[in-house]
Amino acid sequence: MPRRTHPAGKAPTDPEEAFVDSSREWRRIFAEIWGTFLLVAAGAGGALGFATHPDKVSLAMAVVAPGATVMVVIYMLGDVSGAHLNPAVTLAFALRRNFPWARAPGYVVAQLLGAAAAAAFLKFVFGPEGRLGATIPEPGLAPIKALLIEAMLTTGLVTTILGASSGARNVGPNAAIAVGGYIALAGLWAGFATGASMNPARSLAPDLLRDDLSHTWIYIAGPLVGALIAVGFEWILKGPPTAHGTRAAQGDGGSG
Repeated sequence: MPRRTHPAGKAPTDPEEAFVDSSREWRRIFAEIWGTFLLVAAGAGGALGFATHPDKVSLAMAVVAPGATVMVVIYMLGDVSGAHLNPAVTLAFALRRNFPWARAPGYVVAQLLGAAAAAAFLKFVFGPEGRLGATIPEPGLAPIKALLIEAMLTTGLVTTILGASSGARNVGPNAAIAVGGYIALAGLWAGFATGASMNPARSLAPDLLRDDLSHTWIYIAGPLVGALIAVGFEWILKGPPTAHGTRAAQGDGGSG
């Protein structure tokens, strides 16, 4: 999306123009902080609830919660920031040339801040219960297998996001349903094994707050590898990046 400039001292008067103006990057950053906060609060909070009150919060409820939250957040914030909510998604959009590399660090920092705030909120409210909803491989599952599962899950997630953002019929509500649905389905079949994180920010924040980084590398490396593979798959499936994908990634329509 081209950057728009305005005469010194004059702000854009068109509401839509104000959202895409480069001087309003703070709005996009805030959207990423708030959206990621909600995602991690639901994801880690659901896992925490399942760990501490399995009679009230089932595994299915815990893994569907982040998918439903992402769907809602895309509806709510997709037209502001693109609703990336995930460093792996921001990386994929940048590699796909739908998103400026210069804006990527700000988005990643915002996502990490939102995730950390959510983990801190959960710790303040519930204390160090349920490992703060941390994502941990199932006992007996080799770390390399956990990494492969996270990489494969993230490949599917990012392929869904890129694909749902590339065409006029898919941007917006349909993308929200597709992305939220994928996250829920991935959690239903793989949540027991790795927690189905697919998001470095979601896994890093609880690990930092509970001071245990022994498995964190799995949940950073796996999603990043998956994002790289997904970008390659998207080139095979769709070819060069589209204008619709760029609008979705930068805040004109939903992404993921």
